Amino acid sequence: MTPKEKAKELLDKFDFIYSYDGLDIMDEKLTNDDRKHCALIVVDEVLDVDCFDMSEEHFDNHIEWWSEVKQEIEKI
Repeated sequence: MTPKEKAKELLDKFDFIYSYDGLDIMDEKLTNDDRKHCALIVVDEVLDVDCFDMSEEHFDNHIEWWSEVKQEIEKI
């Protein structure tokens, strides 16, 4: 999967938000800005994960790939 495809996949996961007001479960379509904000939070969390069991090269690739995903989300 390319970083661009992953960015779209993450945005698609935040298409709707479900909430419960005590009586009903409501769904609400999120704006594109809200979807981007949610997806960027996810990417930042992934980038903050300590990857002690990764080799230095694998860690560098991991950081680079997720950074590219972040850039693709910001472009959308």
